[in-house]
Amino acid sequence: MRIARFVQDSDPAFGVVGGEEGSEEIAVIKGDPFFSGVQLTGERHKLEDVRLLAPIIPRSKVVGIGRNYADHASEMGNDVPPAPLMFLKPNTSVIGPNDPVVLPSFSDEVSYEAELAVVIGRICKDVPIERVDEVIFGYTCANDLTARDAQRTDDQWARAKGFDTSCPLGPWIETELDPENTAVRGYLNGELVQDGNTNSMIWGVKELVSYVSQAFTLLPGDVILTGTPAGVGIISDGERFEVDIEGIGRLVNTVRS
Repeated sequence: MRIARFVQDSDPAFGVVGGEEGSEEIAVIKGDPFFSGVQLTGERHKLEDVRLLAPIIPRSKVVGIGRNYADHASEMGNDVPPAPLMFLKPNTSVIGPNDPVVLPSFSDEVSYEAELAVVIGRICKDVPIERVDEVIFGYTCANDLTARDAQRTDDQWARAKGFDTSCPLGPWIETELDPENTAVRGYLNGELVQDGNTNSMIWGVKELVSYVSQAFTLLPGDVILTGTPAGVGIISDGERFEVDIEGIGRLVNTVRS
């Protein structure tokens, strides 16, 4: 099931996306599916007639995982960390499909990172690996934009990873996905620049959710970014980046200064 958040004429709403590519429709959901479940109102729209928003604005946090693909760690000149390397991005960093990424004034070196994102569905803490599936609502595409120059100079990654618009999410949440063998690709101006698979992650989704939940109470709508494969690079004003994840769809954003 594909759960989208959208706006047409008034306030944002959630809906279920269905139909063949090019003729999809969105069936409106009553209320918030994270708390009320999926209850259809009977109202439907053509997908092309609505504007998709970020499928979720996290209630509390986005948790990023760094260097979770060995090839990416290597290309950045880093060793693989001995345990998942966590950082936080504020919910003000989140934008949706086709929203502009605004380059921060303090950086001249912003790079893209195509990633699979996990969306948490229920409040949880200290989740055993064998029960992780119970707390996941679904999955979406993410771009973990990073100000590399600030990352090098700052002792912490808050500024480099957390600037406004640094976390595009979308186009929707896929609730039925096997995250263990899923292609993760990134396209810069239509050219394939990242071509990875989640089967190359050092720590898989279940391990990451369990590990993160040992440090933080996770709330419905919280997001965990699972790391990026090799091929990251700098993005500039006017360029377009697309995150394509097998079984989910494609997230597209354009950059402006």
